[in-house]
Amino acid sequence: MGYIADLVAVEDRDRFLTAQFAPIALRDDVLALYAFNTEVAKIRESVSESLLGAMKLQWWRELIATIYDRGPVLSSAEALSNTPLKGNPVVEALSAAIGRYGLTRAYFEALLGARARDLEEDPPTDILELETYAEGTSANLTWLALEVLGVRDEASRTAGRHVGIAWALTGLLRAVLYHARVNRFLLPADLLAKAALDSHDIKERRNAERVAGVVAEIAGVAKAHIAKARTLRSQVDRRALPALLPAVLADGYLAALSRQKFDVFDPRHGLQRPAVARLIWNGMLKRY
Repeated sequence: MGYIADLVAVEDRDRFLTAQFAPIALRDDVLALYAFNTEVAKIRESVSESLLGAMKLQWWRELIATIYDRGPVLSSAEALSNTPLKGNPVVEALSAAIGRYGLTRAYFEALLGARARDLEEDPPTDILELETYAEGTSANLTWLALEVLGVRDEASRTAGRHVGIAWALTGLLRAVLYHARVNRFLLPADLLAKAALDSHDIKERRNAERVAGVVAEIAGVAKAHIAKARTLRSQVDRRALPALLPAVLADGYLAALSRQKFDVFDPRHGLQRPAVARLIWNGMLKRY
């Protein structure tokens, strides 16, 4: 595998697996988007203070502006010649993908805008704010992947929105303890307050049953988004499948969480693995 594929395989194994269902001619460009996403998603954990994180996000904003403001991009070399950005494999692959498919600039800008939330200390106020964050970070990436796959119809975009939100919410539930270790708390404040909990309960692994109630409520929202996406199956462009397959993996993770009674303190929680067999089966059936 090349650098981009290796990066995604290590940093975002789940999306790497779903990308394997993209046509070979498009796969590298789908992976370029996912590589870009891994770079911006890990900014919070890669800096010692929020100001440095804000500077890194701004770097990416300026990069996207540079690529688009130079006009039609025929190749990464053309886009980045005579700039200090040339030589970065992720940047070059991303630039080439933007040029080849005319990817929507607003999706990149919205995704980077949503990532600014990562640098804040306070948890989201409520589930609606958490869903907004999930849409901003994950649905925009799904829409970009759909564009690489040649899909821009409304039904596919709507399904992509729901899958993107569900996938982000599932990922946040899987990462509750990891986030707590770095003092990042994304369970909504109102749900915690309703359960008489606060961030210290998460960090110190207290009151598991009440925490599980909050987790179950968010898992239910994720499942509802998957169900909404699937009501559109008959209308969705079949080429959209690789971008929507995260719904299959989310099902597996949420089912495992349910079997553990939504206890994120259960040692088995961190041992969940992607349901590869089910992913392959659904991929063969062209069903997300």
